[in-house]
Amino acid sequence: MKKLELRNIYKQKRNELTFDEIQNLQESIYQQIYDLEISQVENIHLFLTLKKFKEIDTQPIIDYFREQNKQIVVSKSNFSQNTLSHFILEEDTEIKTNTYGIPEPKNAVPISEKELDLVFVPLLISDKNNYRVGYGKGFYDRFLSNCREDCKKIGVNFFKPISKISEINKYDIPLDTVIYPKK
Repeated sequence: MKKLELRNIYKQKRNELTFDEIQNLQESIYQQIYDLEISQVENIHLFLTLKKFKEIDTQPIIDYFREQNKQIVVSKSNFSQNTLSHFILEEDTEIKTNTYGIPEPKNAVPISEKELDLVFVPLLISDKNNYRVGYGKGFYDRFLSNCREDCKKIGVNFFKPISKISEINKYDIPLDTVIYPKK
């Protein structure tokens, strides 16, 4: 199936999830994340939840990694270039919602993507080869292409991967794995 078609289908499927369904799906995802081997990981990039799109609530994940003494990194979007810049998320970092409804850090310390050890990637759907369909602007593909080769890239999704996404191109970066509810 083509990306645009998948994007529309899985936006709708996610939009139809009830509050209780999301809570149950998140619990399965959280447990898998808490079970990850992270002893060698220092800097972890997480996306801040877009509530209007019913994304997974990343605050419990942020709290967990902070308890493990990991440094949390979040991004700001540059829509004129479709790029992300990255910042350390401290306990006292102010978060502001931009004009597109995306929560972003304000007056935070910048960090290079080369310093990241682990990146969690939002997505709408993935396939069995760990390619993903996101929101369609290429922000994450540009970002991931600048990460170190040994940086682990993990997708987080409410839905089981499909067999194949058509239209994969040279700019699409496969993830190392995708975490989705197993029950």
